[in-house]
Amino acid sequence: MASHFADRICKAVKEKKTPLIVGLDPVYSRLPKAIRSQKGMNDSKSAAASIDAVLDYSMKVLKIIAPLVPAVKINIAFFEKYLWEGVESYYSLISEAQDLDLEIVGDVKRGDIGHTAQSYALAHLQNPELKGFEDVLAADAITINGFAGSEGILPFAEIADKQGKGVFVWVRASNPSAAVIQDFADASGMKMYEKLAEITAEIANQSARIGTSGYSNIGMVVGGTTSEQTAALRQKYGKIIFLVPGFGSQGATAADCMKFCKPDGTGALINASRSIIYAYEDEKYITQFGDNWEKCIEQAVLDAKIELAKA
Repeated sequence: MASHFADRICKAVKEKKTPLIVGLDPVYSRLPKAIRSQKGMNDSKSAAASIDAVLDYSMKVLKIIAPLVPAVKINIAFFEKYLWEGVESYYSLISEAQDLDLEIVGDVKRGDIGHTAQSYALAHLQNPELKGFEDVLAADAITINGFAGSEGILPFAEIADKQGKGVFVWVRASNPSAAVIQDFADASGMKMYEKLAEITAEIANQSARIGTSGYSNIGMVVGGTTSEQTAALRQKYGKIIFLVPGFGSQGATAADCMKFCKPDGTGALINASRSIIYAYEDEKYITQFGDNWEKCIEQAVLDAKIELAKA
């Protein structure tokens, strides 16, 4: 395995011929009936039954998507709701994804300063060194909240450097109400997200963080639904990989999202979550595959890849 996150992800994107990644945000009530009806998984009020169903489903999804996409984004919030069993499942999925040769982005959105930020970074980026955790792996990259400025980014970046991992700083959200805060401008006209991008780039562009691919291991999260405002970031920050949520269910089109790629197709990871992992709820796929939910998901991935390639 290459030692630099950006080099690994660029290689994976090239091999899978797509910047598409799949977001894993599983909700028990939306799991396929075939899973929710199984003995031991058919009680929505039982924590054990619910997390067993969510984990079983998530493991199956990983196997479906692994041959097709370079990476998976696992949203820890959908596991933390099940407390310690959910966190254990999150790390089980990381191990499974690595066995399937997927790069793993842990969508954890942690953020703080000083020793607290360092502790978050050690928890989510460093492969554990304590006895008893020998088989536990951390994600290849994580998302963080950069609200605290450089002091809230550097502790994560420094651990990522040592571990060959990556960090994506949440610069501009994909939801509509985010504009009220993140598009707020100072007296010079610079918007908040632009300033956060500038601070992130100062850290990311340090030569030691640039891989042979030409990209930094420190990237930015920028919503695909905001491309009209934020696409200029692609031209301004040539060494940054953008993690772009919003494709599919949130309304961002393939063309919106591909604005964050360079002409050669590199420089961005385009995330689709609900439009793929719940494809078996879509009449288009039900018509094709009936209750074969695995085939629905597989076809949704293939369709999304084609859509991005055309864009």
